Amino acid sequence: MADNTLDKSTQTEAALATTEVSAPISQWLTSNGFDHEFLGLDHQGVPILKIDRQFLLPFSTALYAYGFNYLMCQCGYDAGAGDSLVSMYHLAKITDEGINKSDRLEEVRVKVFLPRVDPRCPSVYWIWKTADWQERETFDMYGIVYEGHPNLKRILMPEDWIGYPMRKDYVTPDFYELQDAY
Repeated sequence: MADNTLDKSTQTEAALATTEVSAPISQWLTSNGFDHEFLGLDHQGVPILKIDRQFLLPFSTALYAYGFNYLMCQCGYDAGAGDSLVSMYHLAKITDEGINKSDRLEEVRVKVFLPRVDPRCPSVYWIWKTADWQERETFDMYGIVYEGHPNLKRILMPEDWIGYPMRKDYVTPDFYELQDAY
């Protein structure tokens, strides 16, 4: 049984090494001094990178310089009650010809794990303007504060709403009283 466990761990390490080789963006970032954790590939082969919040802006600027000029999606999610909140960015390279002369769109996903007690993260609005409403929605639903955002306010919930409805520890109020509706 111990040999079987050893074989599985050896296989896992070999798979991780193979995965690392198949993510050139991760290697490029590492060779240029951008610390990150490679989380592997998703089911479509998109590399997932984990970074610390204080490095998000220089990291994003490097990705933009590398050619990731399109923010396809910015969103947040709750990793679990009492666990981290996550701000996620899905980026792609788009050229004047469209999809970089290939059938496969080059993509990367960046994740920033934030503590629940201080969910602050720099805004990438100044790099990708498409982050505007997406960061506002993440702020509204999860309470992640995007520092430097030009208009960070609620977009879906009323301004006087208390709490963040998509958090897993959110307690739904029994009723919501409309105030000054007319």
